Amino acid sequence: MKKTIIGITVVGKDREGIVATFTNFVFQKGSNIEKVNQNVMKGLFGMYLEVSFTKSINVKKFDSDLQKIAKKQRMEVSIHHELSAQKKIAIFVTKEAHCLETILKSKKSLKGKISVIVGTEKTLSTTAKKAKIPFVLVQERSQDKAEKSFIKICKKYDIDLIVLARYMRILTPNFVWRYPERIINIHPSLLPAFPGALAYAQAYERGTKIIGVTAHYVTENLDQGPIIFQDSFKVDPNDTIDDIGRCGQKLEALTLLKAVKMHLENKLDVRWRKVHIKSK
Repeated sequence: MKKTIIGITVVGKDREGIVATFTNFVFQKGSNIEKVNQNVMKGLFGMYLEVSFTKSINVKKFDSDLQKIAKKQRMEVSIHHELSAQKKIAIFVTKEAHCLETILKSKKSLKGKISVIVGTEKTLSTTAKKAKIPFVLVQERSQDKAEKSFIKICKKYDIDLIVLARYMRILTPNFVWRYPERIINIHPSLLPAFPGALAYAQAYERGTKIIGVTAHYVTENLDQGPIIFQDSFKVDPNDTIDDIGRCGQKLEALTLLKAVKMHLENKLDVRWRKVHIKSK
């Protein structure tokens, strides 16, 4: 029988006994732990458990029992499983349109549904409207408050994958830990070189002869997540920073789209912070 894989995220205030409580729970349910990762940052605890079942399991009952444990432990817990054939996607944007537009043009070829577009500005609301996709504006200046809205939105639309299409704010661990290996970002450099917001300017100033882009999973460490796919273009000595920006934006969009498709087609596996391409 094919294994049923369930991912479990646990987020809340750090204290003793949390790991034991949830690992004992899944063992009692007859599962095998495939992956486990835990982090603590400034008193915030985050854990991801990936468990497998070789026998038939009632996922709703499993989740219901898990939520009882979560309530008792005062932790926020959610599960993610692959029973749904069509994954639901949320695209986070700010004001640059190139990545969003490229993904929208290819939405029919995606093995998933773009359920919502979340913007920190109104700039791209018209683009969403033309595509007949709900656009939710979150203008909170406080990132903590903004992320409370993001969490509600993602729960409302039952989101499986979050795509950062030039979303220009830094997500905190409180949000990132809830979607392990399910947030994809595009960065304008061949990471780990030139992290941060001014990658093209840094590359231009250093006289880099090849400039690239990197699609990667998002972790709590800025631009340090597992790399999914990279591509590059050559720089002519006479190219201006604007020339580089135009070439880069086109490549950003195509690279992000490719990474999203690979994820949706279940071709990616993360082991030891590296992304491996599945053979089948």
